[in-house]
Amino acid sequence: MKTITVQASQTYPIWIGTDLLAACGELLRGRTKAQTAAIITDDTVDALYSDTVTEALDKGGFRVIKFVFPHGEPSKCSKTLNQIYDFLCENEITRTDCLVALGGGVVGDITGFAAATFLRGLDYVQIPTTLLAQVDSSVGGKTAIDLPGGKNLVGAFKQPVAVICDTDTLKTLPDKFLSDGMGEVIKYGMIRDAALFALLEQHTLETIHTVIDDVIYACIDIKRTVVEHDEFDTGERMILNFGHTLGHAVESYYHYETYTHGSAVAAGMCMMTRKTCSDAVYQRLCKCVAAYRLPTTVPAPVSALVQLCGKDKKRANADLRFIVCETIGDAQIRTMPFTEFVAWMEGVGV
Repeated sequence: MKTITVQASQTYPIWIGTDLLAACGELLRGRTKAQTAAIITDDTVDALYSDTVTEALDKGGFRVIKFVFPHGEPSKCSKTLNQIYDFLCENEITRTDCLVALGGGVVGDITGFAAATFLRGLDYVQIPTTLLAQVDSSVGGKTAIDLPGGKNLVGAFKQPVAVICDTDTLKTLPDKFLSDGMGEVIKYGMIRDAALFALLEQHTLETIHTVIDDVIYACIDIKRTVVEHDEFDTGERMILNFGHTLGHAVESYYHYETYTHGSAVAAGMCMMTRKTCSDAVYQRLCKCVAAYRLPTTVPAPVSALVQLCGKDKKRANADLRFIVCETIGDAQIRTMPFTEFVAWMEGVGV
């Protein structure tokens, strides 16, 4: 087992290794004084891992309760959030208890937001079971739900008391979910680590499992550094959104049904890189993205996508902030009046 320690407003460990689900009760007993652990998960993950986690938490001395909701991005909404609140009330959860987010990014985001807001805040633990959640959404304390008007528009910064990344869970992932996570992995290479990107170029979706533990560690360590420098997303942390301004627009345009988050981010990275970088960088990125069965573009009209970019969280008054990587391993924050951004995008084409 490897450990990365995040030193933000709350210091907490990220444990990376195998067989960690069965050890989670013992691990968490040293991180929280909670008597009750409320597992929040979706119906897919529930069938795979809830029994193991429940037994481990029980052995760790916790009273365990569980709430299960339908899997998928549409569940990351106020309706599900209110159902979680009702569940916590019915089970008399107090401020000294804790929530356990068992699942992918949707589970982690909504559980974290519930933990940030129920009773004005209680402990929560991230147990991410997808590659995307392990390398990205479970780390750093961003929590949120979606609104009809856009993704992650209601949220809070709430650091977990611990993150448990059991890499054994990746063995049960269908290829499309492994591919989805690789969209965020490639992002880390582009924004901060040219050596990581070069390693990814040497593999494909079929062979990446041979180095996946090292890849996960590298991605999490990058995010740790960025979060420690800018916990509340006012400066450097924005680079983690490379590909996301267009990516979120893609997800929204297709009503979160056609493209997964990682796929949309991959397309967003490629579309932005084509506009802002040399052809050599663009071709390397596209080749790497394609090797992990991710799209380099989407058929949606550019005019429709750029209008949706106006709802991005990185918009500041009349300006839009977006990320470019002119050199692999070096991200830069750009700012442009939104009206100019629209004209620029539509005029150059993708």
